[in-house]
Amino acid sequence: MSTTISQVEMAPAETKVDPVAPRKGNLAGWNLPLADWLFRSSAASWIWLVARCWLGYQWFNAGYQKIWGSEKLGFWYNGGGGVYGFAKSGVIANHTPYGAVGYGWWAAFLHNFVMPNASWIAKLVALSEIAIGIGLILGLFTGIAAFAAVALNFTYMMTGSAGVNPLYGLVGILLVLAWRNAGLIGLDRWVLPALGTPFHPGSWVRKVTHHQPQVAAVTH
Repeated sequence: MSTTISQVEMAPAETKVDPVAPRKGNLAGWNLPLADWLFRSSAASWIWLVARCWLGYQWFNAGYQKIWGSEKLGFWYNGGGGVYGFAKSGVIANHTPYGAVGYGWWAAFLHNFVMPNASWIAKLVALSEIAIGIGLILGLFTGIAAFAAVALNFTYMMTGSAGVNPLYGLVGILLVLAWRNAGLIGLDRWVLPALGTPFHPGSWVRKVTHHQPQVAAVTH
């Protein structure tokens, strides 16, 4: 009985665990539920390192091709003809019996907003893809970069393009869920503790805003 009591007394209080910080990647981490281990443990960050570097390269290369590569004439030059043609094909597909675009409101958005503004939207798309790729590769604001990637995948699929978008979107969603530890082997290792989240200000934000946390920080 004394051993059991000692073990209970030595167990860390659950209320002292930072809800934002990833769990330590020791043997105890393997006793966590699978989802908790995948999306919170430091050991799983190696998995996300491979996933985000692979996905980041795909996005960076897509943006590179639109600015300096084979697609530059359709995006960076000629008034965004690539975006205009892509949006136009989505509008036309909406009027076929088995159209790829099955939502009239989306076709109206493409016709009334995207096509008239194709020039600057094309540049925005190219720069966004570059930024997403850099963020994922460096592990900087990984959750935000992955969310932006999923948003672009959603836009492309809604316009009628499947291709690699479902796979990219799936990996992006997993990276969004793993925002705590996906960038742990990256710049988020220092950026997230410094900035924190909207509901859990980080050390740098508290210092700048002179915000004093109500609960004392836990010493590891």
